[in-house]
Amino acid sequence: MTRFARWTAAAAATLLLAGCGGGGPAGDEEGEKNGDKAPTAAPPSGGSPGLPASVTSQKLDWGRCKGTSDSPAPGSGWQCATLEAPVDYAKPDGATIGLALVRSKATGGPDKRIGSLLFNFGGPGASGVSTMPLYEGVVGALHERYDLVSWDPRGVAASEGVRCRGDKAIQAAESVDATPDDAAEEAAYLKDAADFGKGCAKAAGKLLSHVSTTDTARDMDLMRQVLGDRRMHYFGISYGTELGGVYAHLFPKNVGRLVLDAVVDPSADTVGHAKNQTLGFQRALDNYLKSTGQDPRQGSRKIAGLLKRIDAAPLPASGGRRLSETLALTGIVLPLYSEAGWPRLTKALKDAEAGDGSALLALADDYNDRDASGSYGTTTHSQRVISCLDDKERPTPEETRKRLPEFERISPVFGDFMGWDTAGWCHDWPVAGQYDTPEVSAPGAAPVLVVGNTGDPATPYEGARRMADELGGGVGVVLTWKGEGHGAYGSGSDCVDSSVNGYLLDGTVPKDGKVCS
Repeated sequence: MTRFARWTAAAAATLLLAGCGGGGPAGDEEGEKNGDKAPTAAPPSGGSPGLPASVTSQKLDWGRCKGTSDSPAPGSGWQCATLEAPVDYAKPDGATIGLALVRSKATGGPDKRIGSLLFNFGGPGASGVSTMPLYEGVVGALHERYDLVSWDPRGVAASEGVRCRGDKAIQAAESVDATPDDAAEEAAYLKDAADFGKGCAKAAGKLLSHVSTTDTARDMDLMRQVLGDRRMHYFGISYGTELGGVYAHLFPKNVGRLVLDAVVDPSADTVGHAKNQTLGFQRALDNYLKSTGQDPRQGSRKIAGLLKRIDAAPLPASGGRRLSETLALTGIVLPLYSEAGWPRLTKALKDAEAGDGSALLALADDYNDRDASGSYGTTTHSQRVISCLDDKERPTPEETRKRLPEFERISPVFGDFMGWDTAGWCHDWPVAGQYDTPEVSAPGAAPVLVVGNTGDPATPYEGARRMADELGGGVGVVLTWKGEGHGAYGSGSDCVDSSVNGYLLDGTVPKDGKVCS
């Protein structure tokens, strides 16, 4: 089982390949003067109350980064360190967790340096330590004035990353039908979900109750203090926008310059988010089909028919493996993250129609972090333990069956899967969720730049306006790009890039509602 709510490493690579005025000031290190410009936030507070000096005054031991089995060590310009944070912020003097950080110092020297710019690449579950050095080419214009900093959030990769099941069990689970057609398939689907949760509980132990978005937002403010920044400067992508919104709510006076790109709708609950994504991916598929000269409705019906045939008889693929309906759908999703992936999708669909599932399976493997040796990454494991601790709603199978027609009306291709995902993702989860929707209201915060892409499949454009509205008047500022793919910055729009750069480098806030074609 997988969920399409994340900015995967493979999607990031696709975006990198695709990518490789007027207003007031945003808050900065010195708290810019007002006058006729937009107001800035009040002076920053000291951060999370009640944290012991042993935590807030710790000195980071920066040193050369080490490579892992998943990624080689970055170049000599990058340093790594470990930040100790309370496992439970309600018990700040208790046990701590080590959070892996990576940084590259500002290249312009101390006179030009603004501070640290913290990045979260989404998921939840994406490794910032692995992704940040790869992303430097996209944000190079910011590097002169900022230290580029990212981290592996708690429960992710080098920060006590959770592995809920082994490689053999993961591959075996790929045969479980995520769109069950009868009672036996439904029982197998829900049992697999429950078994996964049990594996997570066994692997994570007490940490399973302390990997929420709220916990990570508090970690961010601790990083700000330890890094020596008076205000938080932040760039959040995909799920990282939800994290940024939660941070702004918890610490509005500490907000400096926050960019939220590929925005998660904070007003959507579990079912609402699934409907949003169903619509977003169908829109992206429609645009892809139009680009190939096909009628979107007819093309979608053709793909839906292909998926039904694969459901009945999985296709042979390379290495003696077989392409299931769920894997085929996953393979279709990945190239929709960016127009650069569309030619690969065309070939994969053509091969599948001819009876060869190899190309779609290769795309699914990329999405699922499976390498040639059959080893899987743990991004989806971390994604699930974080999102199931966040989300309180647990739709039942009965409720889901009643909603399926609505999902299928939104998309004949993705609707069935996304509908069932609401029931299976956190089914019988070992710990309760924390909220129906995240609280992101941030009265008194400096302006936050919210960037929406009208062609975004994973985080549909409507979420940007809703995020800005919930941040509050005078805080959320929307910048729109009429483009394709997941995210906007670094995707080929000079208008978007210059607007974001002007905000982060000069404190110039674009006019709310600015549109980049």
